[in-house]
Amino acid sequence: MRVAVLVKATEDSEQGIMPTAEAFEEMGKFNEELVQAGIMLSGTGLKPSKVGKRVAFDGADRRVIDGPFAETRELVAGFWIWEVKNMDEALAWVKRCPNPMPGPSEIEIRPFYEMEDFAEVASPDGHASHDRAAEGLASRHNGTV
Repeated sequence: MRVAVLVKATEDSEQGIMPTAEAFEEMGKFNEELVQAGIMLSGTGLKPSKVGKRVAFDGADRRVIDGPFAETRELVAGFWIWEVKNMDEALAWVKRCPNPMPGPSEIEIRPFYEMEDFAEVASPDGHASHDRAAEGLASRHNGTV
């Protein structure tokens, strides 16, 4: 089971306040544990939303919205992509995580959709298109997506 582990933004992260050297080192050690356990597939921190963009869709129309974005508690400050046995394993790892922010913070765990979740709506052409995209990604990343 693949999950996205989302570190929620805080006022500090949105101001671009960097972690202390100790917190940075502690998180690095946690990431090493995840890699050694075969859990972590990818992960990184995100810069504050003031340097981000959003694109709003309405039919064929597209509108670009410049950051910063309101509702800090709804923003993501960083993420991991993990491969775990189940949600219980993901929860156990998150509980071991050092606090990702200087003060109170939250981490959200969300499972990815898998191709079998789309069995009712995916045509053979739709499956083939997604398979080609996955193969292209795998070849760009030496077999890992």
